[in-house]
Amino acid sequence: MLTGMTEEDWALTLALFDAAQSSRGEPGHDDRKFLEALHYFTVHNITWRALPAEFSKWNSVWKRFWRLSRSGVFEAFFQLLAEQSATAHLAQFLDSTVIRAHVSAAGARGQQNQASGRSRGGFSTKIHLKTDLDGNPLDFHLTGGEASDATQFETSLDTGPDITPRVAITDEGCDSQANRAAARARGITPIIPRKANSRERGRFFPKKLYKLRARIEPTIGKLKRFKRIALRWEKTDAS
Repeated sequence: MLTGMTEEDWALTLALFDAAQSSRGEPGHDDRKFLEALHYFTVHNITWRALPAEFSKWNSVWKRFWRLSRSGVFEAFFQLLAEQSATAHLAQFLDSTVIRAHVSAAGARGQQNQASGRSRGGFSTKIHLKTDLDGNPLDFHLTGGEASDATQFETSLDTGPDITPRVAITDEGCDSQANRAAARARGITPIIPRKANSRERGRFFPKKLYKLRARIEPTIGKLKRFKRIALRWEKTDAS
């Protein structure tokens, strides 16, 4: 398939996916085929009905996805994957990106509380992403596109695996005394540039360390190559 994963990668992934699922209920017949179906569905930006027959009946795949996404299995799966990081204890990068909501999501009724906000460009969603030192995703959360990064800093610190990094690195959009205090209260050193109008501007700042934040940018770029994500095709934030 197009995942580019090795057999060793698959062995670890399937073991973690199995651990994230409940022992109750009917077990999945083929976890690997199911995950490959979700990857194909997202990469090719198709409807569920267009899913190739090699992945089993489209309706069966959709029902399983719908059930697992609402039972918290994917969140547990992502958490277990993130805990495998070898560098999350050293540094974690925080950043966000805004995506315009597709008409399938923006034009539907009942979109309240679905991480969709109205801004000058229409309905949009903001993805708040956290990665480890290598740029591998640790976790994310969604808000409306109009949400300020500064108000989401503490939430980003607390999401993801229970791994306290030495430093949290983000851009000046999160610059505030409250955010710096929140990081230090968690035993984390905040690496945040001062805003141009900050009274503290001019104090020592570790520029070489801050340059490492560029590693999160390619991750966001890869994420937005998935049209289904870049266009916020899904109506619900759970999906």
